[in-house]
Amino acid sequence: QVQLVESGGGSVQAGGSLRLSCAASGYTYRRYCMGWFRQAPGKEREGVAYINSDGPTSYADSVRGRFTISKDNAKNTLTLQMNSLKPEDTAMYYCAVRGLGGYEPCAGRNDMDYWGKGTLVTISS
Repeated sequence: QVQLVESGGGSVQAGGSLRLSCAASGYTYRRYCMGWFRQAPGKEREGVAYINSDGPTSYADSVRGRFTISKDNAKNTLTLQMNSLKPEDTAMYYCAVRGLGGYEPCAGRNDMDYWGKGTLVTISS
């Protein structure tokens, strides 16, 4: 059974930093795509950052240069380091994973196989 458990959310002032973690277990994909997504009230869910099992990362334009996605394969933990936070970063943040076949891309996907329950990030101005 695949489990994704996010942690690290909280409330900080604009300009601050937060580090989100996602403890992942149970998946057996040979190749996979993992990502961080967010959904603000009244808005659609959007992909924020992606990491491919082969290593490449990609970011939404709105967070590029401020957020960094990484994965500790030994601990099977996905991390999102968020710096220079803005009020518009306020949202529920989710991690997700899906298997990749052949040359399927990772970046920009929304059709993930498994999702965590989310962790809330609130940025005050």
